[in-house]
Amino acid sequence: MNISSIVVQVRSERYDEVKDALEASGLCDYHFGDKKRGKIIITIEGKNVEEEIKKLKGVQAIPGVIAADMMQTYQEELDEAIKELEAADSVPDILQDETIDIRDIVYHGDLRKKDL
Repeated sequence: MNISSIVVQVRSERYDEVKDALEASGLCDYHFGDKKRGKIIITIEGKNVEEEIKKLKGVQAIPGVIAADMMQTYQEELDEAIKELEAADSVPDILQDETIDIRDIVYHGDLRKKDL
């Protein structure tokens, strides 16, 4: 599950119209707004990044929205990837092998895929 906060910018005279459209859209949850400044804070949720982007684009397409930008995001899949990286050995096996001559190593952008 991914969750992102979005700041939506609107003209103050269209604030109520956009707020109502956001609440009725089913794309997001409304949390706070400042009519005088024309700012609305919402969150969107998605199973993955693609679903979140689809919802963000839906918010951006609502009439009266000047801009809608992600401010903070929590991505479960990113959290899992970070845990995997932290658990992995920081030095690839190929660099720890004393029998390999360093001159025989050709860097291809990813030492883990290097064929010996």
